[in-house]
Amino acid sequence: MKVTVVGAGAVGATCADNIARKELAEELVLVDIKEGFAEGKALDMMQTSSMLGFDTRITGTTGDYSKTAGSHVVVITSGIPRKPGMTREELIGTNAQIVSGVAKSLLEHSPEAIFVVISNPMDTMTYLTLRATGLPKNRIIGMGGALDSSRFKTYLQQSLNCSQHDLQAMVIGGHGDTTMIPLTRLATLNNIPVSTLLSEEQLKKVAADTMVGGATLTKLLGTSAWYAPGAAGAMVVEAIVRDEKKVIPSCVLLEGEYGQNDICLGVPVVIGKNGWEKILELNLNEEEQAAFNKSADAVRNMNAVLNELV
Repeated sequence: MKVTVVGAGAVGATCADNIARKELAEELVLVDIKEGFAEGKALDMMQTSSMLGFDTRITGTTGDYSKTAGSHVVVITSGIPRKPGMTREELIGTNAQIVSGVAKSLLEHSPEAIFVVISNPMDTMTYLTLRATGLPKNRIIGMGGALDSSRFKTYLQQSLNCSQHDLQAMVIGGHGDTTMIPLTRLATLNNIPVSTLLSEEQLKKVAADTMVGGATLTKLLGTSAWYAPGAAGAMVVEAIVRDEKKVIPSCVLLEGEYGQNDICLGVPVVIGKNGWEKILELNLNEEEQAAFNKSADAVRNMNAVLNELV
C-alpha cells in the first residue's frame, strides 16, 4: 500500500504523521512546492520510527510527482490556509488553481488512486477535483464531515462531561461556518438521545459552537487548525486502506440524494477499499431538510464563483 500526501504544511504533515504511526501504508510520500520542505519533514518523521515503533517508509519530494506513482490513496491539503477574518469563499481564487494542478499531476501517475480532499473551501475543492480528474464519483471524498463531527462531539462532551467515545453525533451539509448542520436531534450518548440530557438552550449553544469551530481556532491560532484536520484526513485514509466499511460523514457527489444534484456536500457514507461505497439517507425532519437545502444553495454560490475562475 502506497499513500501520498500533497502539502507538507501543518495539516499535511500532521495527516502524514498519523498515517505513519498507524502504519496505514508501506510507503508514504510527502510532496510540497517549497524546496527541501517535504524532504525535511519526511526525514524528521523517519527519525521517530524506532521510538514510535512504525515501519512505514517516508520520503519527501519537491514537486516531483513521478515519485508518487502507483499510490493507492492520495490526500490533497495544498493551498493557502485561512487567516483571521478570512472566509473559505475568499480562498477559492487561489486554491482552485493549486488544487486543479495537483489533482491532474497525481492522476497522471496514479490513475487508480482514491482522492481525499482537505483543501479549503473543501466542498468546492472536492467538486473541482471531481471535474478536473473525471474520475468515478466514489473515488473523490472531501473529509469535512469527519472533522466537523469530531468538533461536534467535543462540544457535546464538554456539556455532558462524558467520554467522546460514547457519543454518536454527526454534522452534515457544507463545511462552512454557516453551512454545516450539527444534527442535535439524532445525537446520542450510548443510545440515549442527548436531547433528553441537555436543554434546548444548551443544544443550540453546542450547535453554534460547532459551526464556528474552525473560525474559533483560526482566531486563537492566527491560522487554520491542523491537529484535528490532519487526524480527520488520516481517519478517512484508514477506512479506505483497511476496508473498514465505516460510516463517516463526507463530502461526496449527490445525484438525487437528499433532493440535490450536481453538488458535493456532506452526508453519511460507507467508506471502504473502493472509496465511498454507499450514501445513507437519513430521515430528516422538515427543519433539517430546509437547512440542508439552504446549505446546498450556499455551496452552489461558491461553485458558481469557481465556474467563473476555472
